[in-house]
Order: sequence, then structure tokens, then C-alpha cells
Amino acid sequence: MTSTASKTSPPADSTWASDAHRRTVYLVLTVVGVAMIFDGYDLVIYGAVLSSLLEDPAHIGQLSPAIAGTLGSYALIGVMIGALTAGALGDRLGRRKVMLIAIAWFSVGMALTALATSITMFGFLRFLTGLGVGMIIATGGAIIAEFAPKNRRNLFNAIVYSGVPAGGVLASLFSLALEDAIGWRGLFLIGASPILFLLPLAWFALPESPRWLVSRGRRADALAVCARHGLPEEQFIVSADATPAEAGTLSGAPKLSTTQRDLQKTGFAGIFSRTYLRGTLLISLMSFIGLLSTYGLNTWLPKIMQANGASSHDSLYSLLALNGGAVIGGLIAARYADKIGAKTVITSTFFLAALSLALLPTLDSLTPMYPLIALAGIGVLGTQVLTYGLTANFFGTATRAAGMAWASGFGRLGGILGPMIGGLIIGAGFGPTVSFWMFAGAALVGAGAASLIPRSPAEIEFIESSEPVSRRPQEPALNAP
Repeated sequence: MTSTASKTSPPADSTWASDAHRRTVYLVLTVVGVAMIFDGYDLVIYGAVLSSLLEDPAHIGQLSPAIAGTLGSYALIGVMIGALTAGALGDRLGRRKVMLIAIAWFSVGMALTALATSITMFGFLRFLTGLGVGMIIATGGAIIAEFAPKNRRNLFNAIVYSGVPAGGVLASLFSLALEDAIGWRGLFLIGASPILFLLPLAWFALPESPRWLVSRGRRADALAVCARHGLPEEQFIVSADATPAEAGTLSGAPKLSTTQRDLQKTGFAGIFSRTYLRGTLLISLMSFIGLLSTYGLNTWLPKIMQANGASSHDSLYSLLALNGGAVIGGLIAARYADKIGAKTVITSTFFLAALSLALLPTLDSLTPMYPLIALAGIGVLGTQVLTYGLTANFFGTATRAAGMAWASGFGRLGGILGPMIGGLIIGAGFGPTVSFWMFAGAALVGAGAASLIPRSPAEIEFIESSEPVSRRPQEPALNAP
């Protein structure tokens, strides 16, 4: 009897229903987090090797700054299409299948890009690779939102999406240490390695989302997944964050308000309903600005630093500072977001990026620039990490996948424009000052958009409909003013 009780009793941490529950969620976190790391690797590796491609036309052909900026945008066009497509695919095929396809697609794309011998081939393969990256970004957020314990959802989102700047740090370090030995093609082949280790891990460790299975009417399959992986049915079969409108639908509630009807809508119809529209538009603008700055700086920061007097080798340390600051600062910012709200933190970090980038041209030497670049990394890449977390928690269960797909997909329009604008500015000879001030101005616009984000309609409806309100577990409001 004693041994049976010890097996069924939950661990001391009440977050977990069992050791199997904890193990399953941490394995899911690992799969998605490592996938995000290689997304970040893909993001930064092009900027890290760009100087080599510009200096030697023997690699893929003669590049001008404008053409190089356009090439950097091809991958982001693919990311945008892949992210927007992932919302529909994820709702139809399931989270697991889309993630497995995305990992394989991305890896093959990186391997083929390493073999490119012309500008046209390189750009086309970067586009194809971007499709897989976009699916990872959009699907990964939905997976974490549906598997993470509610009281750790913000932290887990931050950990996973911090994989993007962490991958940037990895790309910077590998470029510094290995480019002379293995060349840019070898660095791209490293980006293809997930097919060797991450795909097998995901195949065995990533279960289908029970919540998705229930939404497709496959309750028996959802129960089987919960039993196989130790997931508590009370959390995964009936969504712990279901709104009263969703619960009313399940119980046959006869009459719903306009807001409740909007909260029941699924996919893009839901996120563009009157109830969600303002938040959807502001989140779109935040993601647009964040990714414009993220991709623009990661593509062109080394060249901007060279124009400011850094050597080709030393300029790569700017990418290390940018992405390193984002990893450390993003996780710290996520903890504050749990306490005072993501809206306040995102507004502050956007402003921090604007201030840091505006001050950079006033410095006469390179050494003091790196701390400011690290602060800018917190305010640009770190802010984007928080934006994804805010998005996943802003939308209700019925619209979460579409909300994540839209935020990451529309934001990629900014990612597409960032490298192009940077290339045009540098190609026109305006110098580093204009480049830094352009990105600083964009960050100010992002701060304004973040400050206007409303509270989640799903959260408001839940609180107003719960009885008694005092019995509902309280969490820091993500969108509190």
C-alpha cells in the first residue's frame, strides 16, 4: 500500500500532478526550445557570413549591399508564409505533425543552401528554408501554451523564445571560431544538424496536444495521450483557461453575449472579430517593429560597426553582444512580466532599445558601444520574446494558434523590410548614424503600440462570469496597464 501511494501522490511541487507529467512537459519544452535555437541560428548566420559573401564573388556571385539585403529578406518571406500557413495546418493536422514536418523541412533547406553556387539558387533555397522556420515559430508557441502549467506559462514562453537570441549567440561564436576552418558552407551545414538528433527526439518525446484532440472531437485519443504521458485529465481534457463562453458551448448554454460569441470564433475569424480587433492590430504592429529591428540589426550590425571603425573580425562581437544581451535580459524581463505585466515591461524595453540605439552614434570608441548594443538586444530581441508570450496569453483557446500564426507571420513583414532598409541605407552611403537612428525611431513606435494594448477579452470575460471571483486563482495580468 505504501509503495502504491508513493507512486500516485503528486510531487512536493503542486505544479505537477506526477513525475511523468513533469517529465513530459520538460521534454516538450526541450524539443521546442532547441528548434527555436536553430531558428535563431538561421537568423544570425547569414549576417555573420555576409562580409565573406560580399568580399569574394567566387562564393555565390557578385553582391552589392542592396542585393545582399534583398537576399536576407527572401528567407523572411518564406518565414512569413510558413508562419501564416502553420495556423491553418496546425488546426487541421495537429501540433505534433506540423512540428515534425517543420524540423525536417528546415534542416534539409539549410543543407541545400550550403550547396548553393549562385545568387538565384541561394535566394530560392533561403526562401524554402524560411517556410520551415516560420512553421516552427508559430507552432512552437501554441504547443507551449497548451502544455505549460498555467502558473509557469510566461516563464516557459520566455525560455523557449529566448532560444532565438541564444541561437544567434551560437551562430556568432561558431562564426568567430570556425569560419576560417570550415567556411560559410560548413556553418550552414551545422544549421542542418537538427534532422540528425532533434527530429528523432521530437518523434518519441512530443505527444499530440490533448486540447487539440478534444477540439477535433477526438476525446478518446486525448484520454489515451494523457494516460500514456502522465498528463492530468483535469488540465488537458477540459482546458484550464477555457472561457465561460467555451464552457457554455460544451454544456449547451442557450444564450451568449456578443463578446462570448466572438470568444467562441476560431482561427482568423476570431482574432479579427470586434472583441479582439484592437489587440490584434496593436500586437501585429509590435511584432512588425520588433522583427524589423531584429532582422535588420542581425543582418547589418557587423557592417555598420565596420563603418564605425571596427575590423571585420571584431565587428562579429557586436552580434554576440546583441544576442547575448537578449538572452540574459529577456529572461530577467520575463520574470518582471510575471509580476507587473508584460505590457509594462514591453513598453519599457522598447524604450530602452530606442535610447541605446540613439546613443550609439555619439560614442567615439568601440569598447563602450558593446554594453549599449547588449541593452539594445534586450529591447529588440528580448522584447520580441515577450511579445510572443503576451500573444499566446492574450488570445483564448479557440484563437491561440491563429493569433500566434498572425503575430509571427505579419511580424515577418517587418523582418523582410529590416534587411532591405538597412541595405539601402548603407548602399546610399548614409553611414552608421542614420542606421542606428532609424532603428531607434522604430523602437519608439513599438513602445507606443505596446502602451495601448488592451487587457485580454478572454480574461475579462472569465473574471466577470466567474462566481465567486475571489475563488479564482489569481495571476499577474499579462496586459495590465
